[in-house]
Amino acid sequence: MAEKLSVAVLGATGSVGQRFIQLLQRHPWFEVNELVASDRSSGQKYSDVCDWRVSDAIPESAREIRVKGLQDKLDSQIVFSSLPGGLASTIEIELAAQGKQVFTNASDNRMIPDVPLMIPEVNKEHLALIDVQRQNRGWDRGLVVANPNCSTIHLVLALKPIWEQFGIELAMVTTLQAVSGAGYPGVPSLDMVDNIVPYIGGEEEKIESETLKLLGTMSGDHIASAAITVSTQCTRVPVRDGHTESVSLKLRKPAGIEQIIDSFRSFQASPQKLGLPSAPANPIVVRDQADRPQPVLDRDAESGMASVVGRVRECSIFDVKFMVLGHNTIRGAAGASILNAELLVKEGFIS
Repeated sequence: MAEKLSVAVLGATGSVGQRFIQLLQRHPWFEVNELVASDRSSGQKYSDVCDWRVSDAIPESAREIRVKGLQDKLDSQIVFSSLPGGLASTIEIELAAQGKQVFTNASDNRMIPDVPLMIPEVNKEHLALIDVQRQNRGWDRGLVVANPNCSTIHLVLALKPIWEQFGIELAMVTTLQAVSGAGYPGVPSLDMVDNIVPYIGGEEEKIESETLKLLGTMSGDHIASAAITVSTQCTRVPVRDGHTESVSLKLRKPAGIEQIIDSFRSFQASPQKLGLPSAPANPIVVRDQADRPQPVLDRDAESGMASVVGRVRECSIFDVKFMVLGHNTIRGAAGASILNAELLVKEGFIS
C-alpha cells in the first residue's frame, strides 16, 4: 500500500481507545490522524487529557494531536469506535451515513440484523450483509461492522474448527473475566481483592446471542442463527488482563480428543491466507501442560491476537471440555476491530 489510510479513534481517552492507539502506532496500512473524546477534552492536546494506562507512555505520534468533540467533522474515511453504550448507537450510524467506514467495539449495533458481527477467521461470508446494509439505508460508501464481546470472540474462535468438523449441539460456558474488561478504573479494589464476583451485567446474554449470529449462515438478506444452544455463567476475577473460559460441548458427530486437538492446531482461515498485518499466524494456540493456559503466561500469545486452549479432555456429561484464554482488550476489543478493517481493505470494500 503506497499511502497509509487516515483513521479516527472515537472514545480515544478510554482504555479500549488507548489500546487502538497503541496497536495502530506502527501499522503498515493505517495512520491515526484524528482522536475524538468527550466535549470537555475538545481542542486540547491528547497528552493533556488522557490518563494513559495501557503501556509505559503515549505514542509520540498521538501526543500532540488536538482532540475533537463528538459533534466535530471528521476527515478520516476509517473510524474505529470504542464509544460507551448509548452514545455509539446513533453516532456510528450518523458517521456511516456520511460515508465513513465505521468499525465498532461497542455493543449497541452488534445485533442489528443488517450489521455484520465479524470475526474474520469465523464468518467472512457475512460481509455480504454490507450490500444489504447499504441498500436498506441508502448508503453509498458508508458501513458499520461490529466485533463481538471480548469473551465471545475467544469462545467462538475456539468453537469454529469443532463446529465445522464435528458440529456442536450444546455448549456450557463459565467465564473468569479480568477486571480490565470493566474499563478503567474498573471494579473497585475492595470488591475484587480476595473475591470473585459472580455477575457481569448483560454479559451472559451477549455471549449467548452473539455466538448464534457469528456461527449462523447467510440466508438471503439476513443471518439465520446457528442451531446451537449456549448456556453461560459470567464471573469477574482478580486478574488484570486476560479472560479465561471453561467450556463443555456436546457434539453432533463423535470425535476423539486427539481429533479435537488436531482441529485446533491446524485451524487457519482467511486472515492467515491473506497475510493481514494483525492476523496471528496461529489463531488458536494449544498448550499441552496440565496447568495451562494461565493469564500471566499466555494472554500475550501471538501478540495478544490468539485464543489459547488447554486441558482438552473428555467430558463425562457431554463429549469434550477444555479451557480457553484470550487477551480481552487486544483480540477481545481493539485488535478485533483493526483486523476487521484489514479484511475489508483486502476484500475491496475500502480503497
